[in-house]
Amino acid sequence: MVALLRALAGSGLLIATTVLAQAADPVKLRVADSFPKGHYLVKLFLEPWMEEVTKRTNGAVTFEHYPAQQLGKATDMLKLTQTGVADIGYVAPAYTSDKMPVSEVAMLPGAFEHSCQGTLAYWKLARNGVIAEQDYTANNIRLLLAVSLPQYRIFTVKHPVKDVGDVTGLKLRSTGGAQDLTLRAIGSIPVRMAAPDAYESLSRGTMDGLLFPLESVVAYGADKLVKYSTDGLGFGSFIVSYSISDSAWKKLTPEVQKAMVDVADEIIPAACKSVQKSDDDTKKSLEAAGMHFETLPPEVTVKFKDLMKGVAKTWSEGLDARTKRGSDALKEFDAAVAAIPAK
Repeated sequence: MVALLRALAGSGLLIATTVLAQAADPVKLRVADSFPKGHYLVKLFLEPWMEEVTKRTNGAVTFEHYPAQQLGKATDMLKLTQTGVADIGYVAPAYTSDKMPVSEVAMLPGAFEHSCQGTLAYWKLARNGVIAEQDYTANNIRLLLAVSLPQYRIFTVKHPVKDVGDVTGLKLRSTGGAQDLTLRAIGSIPVRMAAPDAYESLSRGTMDGLLFPLESVVAYGADKLVKYSTDGLGFGSFIVSYSISDSAWKKLTPEVQKAMVDVADEIIPAACKSVQKSDDDTKKSLEAAGMHFETLPPEVTVKFKDLMKGVAKTWSEGLDARTKRGSDALKEFDAAVAAIPAK
């Protein structure tokens, strides 16, 4: 009997030791996006976030990064994340505006001046607000990281944009949704596509130009094709965001979850400043390389603003008609931006 008890105790000890060893095994999460390898946004905030989370959890969680659409197209990232093909995905709301329409409030023309205004306002409301409720909770995903890009410009191949008539009828790349509304408002023709596909369409001549941020022009090689850029007026923006599915989130320990949130809270305010600075630095380097930046005179800026001033109203009322609370989101976002200094 004593021998049997000792044997059972030994087995129990072995089982307990095995369980502890299994619990100590690191969780490896697959992170997928469409950015080319070495993209500045990956270096600015995704890689530092992954490294710090691994460090802060003493290696309890590690990451495998799959860039350049290795796990799937940019437009499919929401589905890939929801189904577990990726644990964490670059779920850009603009690429899935039918599922995440409210997030486009941060992409409307003139919504903010500085990247940090758009970033911090979105970061707040996408975790607790109309955006959180309708774009994240409803899709069974949770926001982990987000940054709002500096205001978009119009880039053209053949002729500079000096007045509103210069964009009439131009085929310009758009992410869809709010950007489609913006381009139509100024008389252009939106051509909807993800950023990685823009270069090929531009090189074939099926587009006349791009509605793009400066850094993406360089990152996707379009600086070799476009010759002119507008300056001094924003035509909207874009939210770069990484999300995790609710099912993957619930499998993580409270300690890992806390580390992910804490590190994001620490990194994002610095990241948006770096994103804005990078935009300014890239403009200087492109100017030095021969790209012409057309500073729009005040009277032309007023014309463009008059054409675009109805975009936010059209956008919000369109969502209201679908019971998506567009007006509520617009009110929340404007108030959040107003509370953040422009510089």
